[in-house]
Amino acid sequence: MLNNIGLPGLLLIAVVVLVLFGRGKISSLMGEVGKGITSFKKGINDGAKELEDQKADAAKDVTPESEKDKA
Repeated sequence: MLNNIGLPGLLLIAVVVLVLFGRGKISSLMGEVGKGITSFKKGINDGAKELEDQKADAAKDVTPESEKDKA
């Protein structure tokens, strides 16, 4: 069903949404979506950095267990 929308259909939907909600509402909604996307990307980057830090901390201590017991 959605395969046959095309450009004229999308334009019609955009005009109807604009008429129903108004320019101000759509503008503020898109601003919130942008903030959400930015927050999501920041969370992904922070999570990846945290995992890299944990791997780096684990890689720093390469002393075998038998050597640790002697010290």
